[in-house]
Amino acid sequence: MAAGNWKRLWVMAAACAAAFAAQAAYPDKPIKIIVPGVAGGSPDVLTRLIGNELSKKLGQPVVIDNKGGAGGNIGIQALVSAAPDGYTLAYGNNATLTTNEFLFSRLPYNPQTLVLVGGIATTSSFLLVNNNVPAKTVTELVAYGKKADKPLQYGSGGIGTTSHLGAELFKTKMGLQSAEHIPYKGSPQAMGDLMAGSLQFYFENIVTAAPQVQAGKVRALAVTSKERSPQFPDLPTMQEAGVPGFVMNAWGGLVAPPGTPRDVVMALNTALNDVLKTPEIIAQLDRMAFKPLGGPPEAFKTLADSERAQWGAVVKASGAKVD
Repeated sequence: MAAGNWKRLWVMAAACAAAFAAQAAYPDKPIKIIVPGVAGGSPDVLTRLIGNELSKKLGQPVVIDNKGGAGGNIGIQALVSAAPDGYTLAYGNNATLTTNEFLFSRLPYNPQTLVLVGGIATTSSFLLVNNNVPAKTVTELVAYGKKADKPLQYGSGGIGTTSHLGAELFKTKMGLQSAEHIPYKGSPQAMGDLMAGSLQFYFENIVTAAPQVQAGKVRALAVTSKERSPQFPDLPTMQEAGVPGFVMNAWGGLVAPPGTPRDVVMALNTALNDVLKTPEIIAQLDRMAFKPLGGPPEAFKTLADSERAQWGAVVKASGAKVD
């Protein structure tokens, strides 16, 4: 064989060996996780908790990068613009993986092309009323709303949030179409007006609403999960309280850019599952009213696809649009 051919073969072999070595060494530098929201919010707190433990499992620093705005779209747009090498990930949730495609006329990414690495955790919400509302049960709230002189008002943390869409589903199932939606820029403002009596009811995540419930500032009528909350075992589920088929959870997990190699995805998924099985993490998630998800990437995709079908229909029926 000619010397030139041998040289070309040697270069190709060296390149393949280098590529294999680089792949086998993953990760060999810091990993960035984009949180499509502000610092201090539930997704941020959850991602930092998991990221810290992932760093220990993977042997590399995990850096959290907050990129809020446009319902999470800005953060996910930054993700899809990154190299698909496993060194840039993002926290994907109900909004960015399911409902945003129905709420926005144009998305800067296709949620169904994202690579889902694995689910992190899920939590549910309370159906809350202010203390002036005479209803002590969900059915009493419905009856009160139908007999009231003027429509009940309910708040949300913004158009398309779980607090908004959960109320839309509740209205449809219970014939409370007259109830009026009052959107806010965030859940703290909505909770403030609920406590002040300006709003009659409101769906809010257990993790953020629990202090107000425990302090007696608002009253919880039910939880939106399929099973009762371990933290509030005396509260019925919405289904137990008379709302058939009503289940609503907030959930999230790690996602990667389209084209991320399968072996890198599985390395991340294995590390994530190891973290979620750690007793300390399980205990911390429980204190925050979160339930670990875990499982293979396919389980996370199945969850996202199921939620997309359910809540896409709710968005369409409500006519909700962000832009």
